[in-house]
Amino acid sequence: MTTDPAAPTAGRTAATGAHAAGTGERPVKQAVAGGTSIAAAALLLVSGFITLFQGISAAANDDVFVAGPNYVYELDLTSWGWIHIVFGILLILTGLALFTGALWARITAIGLVALSIVANFLWIPWYPLWSILIIAIDIVIIWAIATWDTDRV
Repeated sequence: MTTDPAAPTAGRTAATGAHAAGTGERPVKQAVAGGTSIAAAALLLVSGFITLFQGISAAANDDVFVAGPNYVYELDLTSWGWIHIVFGILLILTGLALFTGALWARITAIGLVALSIVANFLWIPWYPLWSILIIAIDIVIIWAIATWDTDRV
């Protein structure tokens, strides 16, 4: 009887050379993706609550004055606030469902985060550093959710 873990047994071939290197990398990648996906779910929850509170704030105090280079604009934010409220609730529900690893939650989360990337890209002229930071976090969230294999973790 041999105690060598790489020795072939009934139904299993020996893992040597390139095959041995590949077996060790996959679990590490899945562990990182799984841990990052839990963090992504937590980030979605936080993002959802912040979006919800921004929506409530915009709907409650709907007159905002924006000073541009040559003009002052008055904006009514009621409809934008309600869009944020609905989007925040969707993010919160998706973040909670993402903790279960459900496929529909992963697909929905990727779609919502993709919309967040587009919205922050459009927001770059006004808040460039904040927008770039949120886009980078959103890319990490999409990577984590897309590479997470729930059967291997």
